[in-house]
Amino acid sequence: MAGCHIRSVLVTGSNRGIGLELIKRFIGKPNPPEVIFATCRDPEGARAQELKNLASKHSNVMILQLEATDPGSIKAAAKKAEARLGGSGLNLLINNAGVMPPSTLESATPEDMLSVYNINVVGPLLVTQAFLPLLKKAAQGSNQKGMSCSKAAIVNISTVLGSIEKTPETFFFVPVVSYRCSKAALNMLTKCQSLGYKDAGILCAALHPGWVKTELGNFQPDVQADLTVEESVSGLMKVICNLSEKHHGILVSWEGNTLPW
Repeated sequence: MAGCHIRSVLVTGSNRGIGLELIKRFIGKPNPPEVIFATCRDPEGARAQELKNLASKHSNVMILQLEATDPGSIKAAAKKAEARLGGSGLNLLINNAGVMPPSTLESATPEDMLSVYNINVVGPLLVTQAFLPLLKKAAQGSNQKGMSCSKAAIVNISTVLGSIEKTPETFFFVPVVSYRCSKAALNMLTKCQSLGYKDAGILCAALHPGWVKTELGNFQPDVQADLTVEESVSGLMKVICNLSEKHHGILVSWEGNTLPW
């Protein structure tokens, strides 16, 4: 992984869980990014304290306020990122922020479905739109052939629960209908992005982090997550560093396996 040098990365939802661990791993790389943008909704809140502690110790970490459902907030974050990059592009955008409330076929409401869709699908769409000029700049300024996260890439943190083909394997013990539908849509967004941004040289992939022990993964007391955040992100980092054009437009697990849509 030492050979994978990503000059700049932005991670949404980075004040807890997978997002926070991704920031820690990027900081701890033998050749860490020169700029690590860590975004969260409320950088001044108590839940961002650990992230703030990291930023105070590492000058390459910049915390950005970003509410993924607020276009104004996203544009403001993109402007600050552009200023910090000082003419360079953004190599890697990781759309990680998301929610997974309990939801069944019987309990799902219009408000529930639309709220989850807004955060899990519209959010990544808007964030990508805002940071696309910086991603294109990174791709244009690179002399690397092919596609990689060192050049320019969009990684959407998705889930196997959004795989239509794999749904029969998990539906009855983890129904989460609103989450499943939103992640199936995120997978479609990833595929569309892979077609739309291919000529710009921007790699687009969706990653399944596994069933992780986070606030999202442990919402059902009778279903135990089987991976620690550290185990999941350790796998994700390896996958991210090995992504290439063969992964463009597909769903990949934290273990590096291709999953069906």
